[in-house]
Amino acid sequence: MDEEELVEQQELFEHHRFRIDPGQTMLRIDKFLFDRIENISRTRIQNAANAGNILVNNNPVKPNYKVKPNDIIQILLPNPPRETEIIPENIPVNIIYEDEDVVVVNKDPGMVVHPAYGNYTGTLVNALMWHFKDLPLFQTGELRPGLVHRIDKDTSGILVIAKNEFALNRLSRQFYERTTDRKYIALVWGVPDPREGTIKNNIGRSVCNRKVMQVFPDGSKGKTAVTHYKIVEDLGYISMVECKLETGRTHQIRVHFSYIKHPLFNDDEYGGDRILKGTTFSRYQQFIRNCFKILPRQALHAKSLAFNHPVSGKRLFFDSELPGDMKQVIEKWRIYISGREKN
Repeated sequence: MDEEELVEQQELFEHHRFRIDPGQTMLRIDKFLFDRIENISRTRIQNAANAGNILVNNNPVKPNYKVKPNDIIQILLPNPPRETEIIPENIPVNIIYEDEDVVVVNKDPGMVVHPAYGNYTGTLVNALMWHFKDLPLFQTGELRPGLVHRIDKDTSGILVIAKNEFALNRLSRQFYERTTDRKYIALVWGVPDPREGTIKNNIGRSVCNRKVMQVFPDGSKGKTAVTHYKIVEDLGYISMVECKLETGRTHQIRVHFSYIKHPLFNDDEYGGDRILKGTTFSRYQQFIRNCFKILPRQALHAKSLAFNHPVSGKRLFFDSELPGDMKQVIEKWRIYISGREKN
C-alpha cells in the first residue's frame, strides 16, 4: 500500500481558530495570521482571504481587514503539497471536463493519485503536470495540480483537481464543509440488513497494523465517519450497493462495510478476498476465483461527484459508467443467479 493512500481526507485541510485578546491593537489580518501560523506565506493567507476562506465573526473578510479586540477568526487552508519534485509524464488520463479553473478526471484502477514514498512516478499528478505543461505557471513550477480529495490506488472513478490557488481554496472549503455530493458503487459480500441505512462509526489508524484503518465503535479514537448506503441490486451472495459519503476518511467505505461483516468483494486488506458467502461446491468456488481474476482489486468505483464551480458558483454534476472489470463481474453474477433460479 502507498503511503499517500493513508493520508486522511480531512488532513488535506488545516483549520485554525483564534479569539482576539481584549487588549489587541488594530492590525491587518494577513499580518496577524502570518505571525501566528507556522510555515505560511502572506501570499497563501491573502489567497485564502480572497477565496472567502477567512471568516471574522462568521463573515468573510479581505486581507486588509483590521482585527479588533474579541474578534473570532477562522481560517481554512488547503495543505501545501509535499516538497517532492513532480516530473511531468506522458501518461493517458481520462479527462471528462476542463476549464481555466478545474479539471475533472475519471481515474482508472491501479493508478496512484499523488507521488509519495514508493510511488514517485506514474501517478495521476504526474500525468496532469504533463497535460498542463504548456500553461505558464505550471512551466515555472509555481503551480501544481491542487488536490482536495483522493481515492485509493485500486479504486476507480471521478476526482476534481484545482488548476489555480483560488479554485483550490474554494473547493477545499466545499469538501471541508461537506457541501459536495459524492456517490460510490461497491460490490459487497452478502446482503446488508437493513437494505438501506447509515453506518456511523469513528475511523482511525489500526492499533495492530498502521497500514490499515479500523472502526472505534466507542468513539475513543479516530474521527467521525458517516456512510449512507442502499442496495441497488441483490446478486445472491453479493450485493451492488450505492454509497453516499458524508465524510471522507481514508478507506471509509471499505472499513465500514468490513465492520458490519459485509466487506467489499476482493478487498484483500479488509477480508473480502476470501469466499465469505455461498456454497462449498467446487463449481461455485471456481466461479469466485474467476471473478477475482477479472476484478483483481476491491470492487469500488467513485461514480458521481457534484460541487459548486469555484468561480461561477454554478452547481456541476459529473457521472460515470462503471469500469469494465466491475461490469463484467456483475454480469457474471447475474448469469450465475439466473441459472441457479432455473435449477
